[in-house]
Amino acid sequence: MYIRKINEDRLRVAIPLTSTSGKIRIKKRTMLNEYGIPVATCQVPFSQSCYVEWQIGYDVPVKDTEKLKLSTLPELRFVGANGKEKSLYELSEYVFYCAKWGFIPRERLCKLAEELSGLKREALFDAHPDMAIRRRNFVEKEINGISFWATTLEYPLIVRKLGAFEVFAEIITREKQRAVGVQPMLYLCFPVTELHAEECLLGRTAKSKEYADFVVNRDNASVFLEILKLFGMLSENHRRDVLSIINIILGQLKS
Repeated sequence: MYIRKINEDRLRVAIPLTSTSGKIRIKKRTMLNEYGIPVATCQVPFSQSCYVEWQIGYDVPVKDTEKLKLSTLPELRFVGANGKEKSLYELSEYVFYCAKWGFIPRERLCKLAEELSGLKREALFDAHPDMAIRRRNFVEKEINGISFWATTLEYPLIVRKLGAFEVFAEIITREKQRAVGVQPMLYLCFPVTELHAEECLLGRTAKSKEYADFVVNRDNASVFLEILKLFGMLSENHRRDVLSIINIILGQLKS
């Protein structure tokens, strides 16, 4: 995902419509409490029940030179909680421009930094009891004539509607993919009708490697500030990163 165009009062963010893996997927569900089913958009037409699931990020490692090219602010850097030098990217870019254009007041950024700094460690989502993965006791069960010990894993999922929009933040605790332990993961979800394409998406299939634009502007600027706040609540490392990002943005507003 990258900012395709910057106007004086809006960003046009390119969203891939045919991706089957990675950070963005097109899914389908008729109700919020349903499990989203991935859609093969080149074969199945878009409908009102289709939505974008975006595992949005907020930075890019400087050493990732190919991905760094996608950032419009590669010179704005900080040292992440993991010790790596990073640049602003995706969410942090959107908040930066919204703050620069006055859509997000400086006072709100200062207040957010104060709120996140004041959170106790046990209040962060990776330590909160309501966000812990639960496993039921084993019971003996026979399937196809074979005896098993069966249990059920429960992955906590919390959903927040962002403002007056049909835009939601979904946070779920999962096992880490490349390390030991678990971590809360944040997804930004919104209907495909929020996308801007050359041709109306509804009722047609996606073209090969097609992109559509998600517009960031004054109307939805507060959505991205709230997502940044939620990121700062995920874990201690996330909080440190978000505070660094806020400090960078505040510093740029002075100049």
